[in-house]
Amino acid sequence: MAKVIIIGAGGVGTVVAYKCAQHPEVFSEIVIASRTKSKCDKIAKSLNKPNIVTDAVDADSVPQLVELFNRHKPDLVINVALPYQDLTIMDACLICGVHYLDTANYEPKDEAHFEYSWQWAYREKFEKAGLTAILGCGFDPGVTGVFTAYAAKHHFSAMETLDIVDCNAGDHGKAFATNFNPEINIREITQNGRYYREGEWIVTKPLEYHRTLTYPGVGPRESYLLYHEELESLVKNFPTIKRARFWMTFGQEYLTHLRVIQNIGMARIDEVEYNGVKIVPLQFLKAVLPNPQELGENYHGQTSIGCRISGLDKEGREMTYYIYNNCSHEEAYKETGMQAVSYTTGVPAMVGAMMFLTGKWRKAGVYNVEEFDPDPFLEQLAANGLAWHEILNENLEMD
Repeated sequence: MAKVIIIGAGGVGTVVAYKCAQHPEVFSEIVIASRTKSKCDKIAKSLNKPNIVTDAVDADSVPQLVELFNRHKPDLVINVALPYQDLTIMDACLICGVHYLDTANYEPKDEAHFEYSWQWAYREKFEKAGLTAILGCGFDPGVTGVFTAYAAKHHFSAMETLDIVDCNAGDHGKAFATNFNPEINIREITQNGRYYREGEWIVTKPLEYHRTLTYPGVGPRESYLLYHEELESLVKNFPTIKRARFWMTFGQEYLTHLRVIQNIGMARIDEVEYNGVKIVPLQFLKAVLPNPQELGENYHGQTSIGCRISGLDKEGREMTYYIYNNCSHEEAYKETGMQAVSYTTGVPAMVGAMMFLTGKWRKAGVYNVEEFDPDPFLEQLAANGLAWHEILNENLEMD
C-alpha cells in the first residue's frame, strides 16, 4: 500500500494512471500532476476512483516540485514528463526523500543528445540518501533491457550481438502524425545514428542504413538504424556484447513528410523571431500536428518490439534468440483510450513501480532496468496486457 505521484498527463501518463488504478492493493493513493491541471482532471474523471487526486506543477521548477512532494508525501515519483525535466525531478526527489522512476533518459533542451551520464552522475547521491532511482522503464528503453537481462539469465553464457527491433505496423489514417510527443519524436529521428561494435561507437548519418526485417504477425517492414539510449547501458552491463544496434520501421509517406519538415526548417530546435516573438520552430510544429493522445480511436494494426540476440548458450554452443511483444492498437484503445505506443510505454512504467513498491526492485542508487531481476517484472508485464514470446535458433535476419 503506497502513494505515487505521476508527473505527466499525456498519452503515457494516462495509461500509467489507468494501470495503477487497476492495482489498489499496491497503489493505494495516486496523484496525477502536470503543468495543466485540467488534463489531470480529465484522466481522474474518466477513472472515477476515490483514491485519485490531481495537482498542478511546473516540472522545470525544483521549488515547485519540492512543494508538491512535501504536500503529498509520495513513496515514489513516476516521471512521464519531458526528458528535459528528468534532472529537476531527481533533484526534488533528493531534497524530499522520494524514490524515482522514469521512462526516458535526460537530454538538454537545446541539443538533441541522448546520454545517461547526467543521470548516472546521481548514483552516489541516491545511495547516500538511501533512495532508489530506476531509469528507462518504458518499452524501449525499458522492456527491451529486461528482455536482454532475461536472455542472459536463462539462455546465454555470452551474448555477442544484440539488435533491438521496433515496428509500428499501425495505421491512424493521418497524412502525418507522431505516436508520442512530436518534439521528442522528431528530435530522436533526425539526429545522427550510432551503433556499438567491438568497443567503439560508430556514427552514421540520419536513417542512412536500412534493411527489410520480418516481424511476427506483421510481415516484412523496412527498418532503419537509429541510436537509442538503452544501447549505452546494455553494452556496459553486458560486456560480452560485441555489436549492438537499434532499428525502427518508417513508411515512405512518413519519411517524405519528415524530409520536407527538415528542408523547410521546421525541425529546428533553436529560437527564431516571428512578428517580434521568439519561437522554436519544432515546438510550433508540435502545436499544429495531431495530438498523439487523440490518435487511438481510428488506429488499426499492431506494434511488434523485441530483441534479436546471438551468442553462446549455457553449454557454450552457438544459438540465436528472439524475444518480443506484439500489441494491438485497437485493444489498447478499448482498455485505456490510448493507442499502443502509449500503452507499451505506460504499462511497463506501472510494472516497474509495482516492482519497487513490492520490494522486488529496491536498492539505493541509480539503476537501469536490466540491473534488476527480470523474472517478476516479465511475469507482471504479461499479466497486465503485454504478453511476450520467444523464438529460439531461427534466422535473425541480421549479419
